[in-house]
Amino acid sequence: MGGPVQKFKDLEVWKEGMQLAESLYLSLKDCRDYSLRDQIQRSAVSIPSNIAEGFERKSN
Repeated sequence: MGGPVQKFKDLEVWKEGMQLAESLYLSLKDCRDYSLRDQIQRSAVSIPSNIAEGFERKSN
């Protein structure tokens, strides 16, 4: 294992969260239930966003 992580984009969990969000956006692109689609997309984006916010606050 290397030294301390310098930026949140280096965290594997953040990378996986971004991959999940991208995958959901692509999977739901043709979904016509717009409120369901938007809610799922917002929740997927919140995962890496919360990780980044916690990292910047020096939080576990």
